[in-house]
Amino acid sequence: MTLLVVDRTKARAAFDAYVAPYDADNPRVALKIEHTLRVAELAEKIARAQGFTPAGIDLCWLAGLLHDIGRFEQLRRWNTFSDRTSADHAAIGVDVLFEGGTHLDDPAVVNEAPAPQPSDAAFTEHNATHGALAAFAPEVAADPAAAALIRAAVGHHSAFRLPDELDVRARAICDVVRDADKIDILRVTCADSVETVLGISEDELLASAISPDAENGFFNHRCLARTERHEPADYLIGLACFTYELVYPASLEIALDEGHVFEPLERPFGIERPFTNRATAFLLNRMDGHLRAWVDEQLD
Repeated sequence: MTLLVVDRTKARAAFDAYVAPYDADNPRVALKIEHTLRVAELAEKIARAQGFTPAGIDLCWLAGLLHDIGRFEQLRRWNTFSDRTSADHAAIGVDVLFEGGTHLDDPAVVNEAPAPQPSDAAFTEHNATHGALAAFAPEVAADPAAAALIRAAVGHHSAFRLPDELDVRARAICDVVRDADKIDILRVTCADSVETVLGISEDELLASAISPDAENGFFNHRCLARTERHEPADYLIGLACFTYELVYPASLEIALDEGHVFEPLERPFGIERPFTNRATAFLLNRMDGHLRAWVDEQLD
């Protein structure tokens, strides 16, 4: 596998062809296209900084390009980023890339059945022909070991914890993609609106409390499970917690260079108005200072 070279021009053209039928006028679709391309770039940057082989760097870039492929069917069917109220987008991605999109109605994947749409048959065919790994990277699809690495990275990129049984190579690539994803999600929360990302108004966010689960997770320096996010402001705490669990030293440095590490606590979604919930405003300020001190310790 050390001789494997990904044809990036072909892979990028295949990605463009795959997303073309999805509604780019939907700001959530546009967001995910931009996010995907950024994660691929960040994954390459992290892998290169950490001294991965050329083949490993290529696979990290490709895994970044494909990590959120399941989001497009999720948005078409449910128009939400919430896996809890739709389907596991990582599982959709694995199904599209490796199973021809044949399990998109499987209860193991779907948490809430979508309403049937007239275009369902056309998109079923589209996923079968344009969504397979071979459409993006035939050289990777033909290499079982390399294909297994992409499957692991796509399937586990949004998991709360990676499974213990992953081998060293799969874990390394998964960690790169997960770090890259976290870094760019921080950017998304600064660049996009609260309506696009959370589906609520600024006023609703600014009036939100912070739950005890989210507060405990933050001060225990760990990411939050989805079941620990109860209030709209908990989403911001979950973002801030990403920094605690960046695996690679290069990832923390890149995240700081990107400039968005502290914005979920300081200026979420670019909102300049203060939180109307005074307890939340006070706690966010305390968390901001705590996170800055923690980052300084890591850099020292």
